[in-house]
Amino acid sequence: MTSSPETRPIVVFDTDCVLCSGMVRFVLAHERGPELLFAGAGSATGLALAERYGFTPADLNDTFLVIEVGRALTRSEAGIALARRLRRPWGWLAVLSVIPRPVRDAVYGFVARHRYQWFGRSPSCLVVEPRHRSRFIDLDS
Repeated sequence: MTSSPETRPIVVFDTDCVLCSGMVRFVLAHERGPELLFAGAGSATGLALAERYGFTPADLNDTFLVIEVGRALTRSEAGIALARRLRRPWGWLAVLSVIPRPVRDAVYGFVARHRYQWFGRSPSCLVVEPRHRSRFIDLDS
């Protein structure tokens, strides 16, 4: 890695969640540039970042984090932050920010509560292509 993790946006996500790992694969396939770093929510880095920004391991069961510019975004705000980094037409999803945050977060929470039931859980769900490996922190944790 050419720059330290603190200078690049980091996505902390549930590596066992099929939906979450699919979201990471989607972002990798459609991002405008390779800026983002990724850390598993249960990895040493993921847990340390969560703690640094005031989140517990239990909080990471309810949301993923996007850490950028010294702040941690959660729920729909994290999703919109990722959408802003995607190429067209996917980046246009950022327009969802016009929907009031409580409404967006309620939908996010509903999906988050049911994600394992609807999409499944697999400890080996995320397979990272060799060209992306350097962007994953604590990959084997």
